[in-house]
Amino acid sequence: MRLLLGFLVFCAWASFARYHYVCKIKNNCNPVEETVAPKAPINTRPKTLSLKSGDEYILKDYEQFAFKNGSVNPNPTANNKDFIEKVADYLKKNEDKNLTIMGYYRESEKNTASDMYENLGLARAAAIRSLLERRGIQQERISLDFNSITGDKLIEPATFELYAAKTKSPDEFDKDGTRLAKVQFSFHDMTYSDANFEYDSDVFKPKEAFLAYADSVKTYLELNTDKTLTIIGHTDNVGSHEYNDGLGMRRAKSTKEYFIKMGAKSPIKIMTKGKREPMAPNDTEENRLKNRRVNFKIE
Repeated sequence: MRLLLGFLVFCAWASFARYHYVCKIKNNCNPVEETVAPKAPINTRPKTLSLKSGDEYILKDYEQFAFKNGSVNPNPTANNKDFIEKVADYLKKNEDKNLTIMGYYRESEKNTASDMYENLGLARAAAIRSLLERRGIQQERISLDFNSITGDKLIEPATFELYAAKTKSPDEFDKDGTRLAKVQFSFHDMTYSDANFEYDSDVFKPKEAFLAYADSVKTYLELNTDKTLTIIGHTDNVGSHEYNDGLGMRRAKSTKEYFIKMGAKSPIKIMTKGKREPMAPNDTEENRLKNRRVNFKIE
């Protein structure tokens, strides 16, 4: 019996000794899986962001801003912030230059408004404009524009173009020689397309973005009784000056009546520019839509 017990103890000790030697000392019990270091995240933002004045590059090879689907917040990188700093510095040193920020939106975002802006392209451009305002650039020196892209890959969501401040426009003209106007899209100088009207009509059917803006304007005018609202109708170039002047005035009047029904007490002026101040060449339906607009100025 003692012999059997001793044998069992010897076997247990031998097993432990073998385990300790093979597993602990030689480390051969289980092959250690090769540890692969995680790859650094790939920067998917192309370095194609630039600041141009005509054909001249003032800044180039910066990372593009990035916007998630449906978002107006750019979440700027350190590289984006450096670009904004340099754009602000340039504008401070060159007061004869102003800036246009063109914002883009995806095809799937076409009918998405944001706050008082009728499309996400404008809202994104305005969000970037605010970054420049925080660095001391007056809002009046930054105009906005917008365009849509085909598909859902928003690779270049914004472009930056300088123009001569004294002319209020770059050297861009409509096909009839009319200089293109620069548009602010700010609270005191806001613009909405004729998507708020029935086609070729003065019947006013305000959409969500305009409703948000109009409510804010009414409150502002109540608190600032010395301010006046001027509503200006614009059209594309289809038709005669006489016809378009009339359509622009009727739309301005229809919009004024909406403000009056809201209870606006401040004086409201109306006027028409017809087809005299296009903001885009009248060469595509999308550009003609930009030109068919109503402008609201608070002064």
